[in-house]
Amino acid sequence: MSTQVPADLKYAKSHEWLRVAGDVATVGITDHAQHELTDVVFVELPAVGRKVKAGEACAVVESVKTASDIYAPASGEVIEVNKAVTDDPGLVNGEPYGKGWFFKLKLSDAAEAGALLTPEAYTAQIGG
Repeated sequence: MSTQVPADLKYAKSHEWLRVAGDVATVGITDHAQHELTDVVFVELPAVGRKVKAGEACAVVESVKTASDIYAPASGEVIEVNKAVTDDPGLVNGEPYGKGWFFKLKLSDAAEAGALLTPEAYTAQIGG
């Protein structure tokens, strides 16, 4: 099965994706990451209002195999979290780029998004 790497997103080396719309960015984990984790059973999201820096651990995802930190791909303030993934962690496996998103950031420096990997560079990183 081939890994999905949508062309409209930016990617962190730590396997988070960023979808930017103006000064707000939605964050989740990549299809590759959810495949590596296998069945996601628990998601802990950051508090709304928390300020995060790019590269800072700010959430946790647990699978039947392991627990992994989720890192902020850009700096900003958490303005919304996806309660659906805390209620149904399987959404991360089923729809990593759709209903399985984690949180939204009000970006403090939109230029940081430009420093993330392109879809092509991320595909090369994961050996796609």
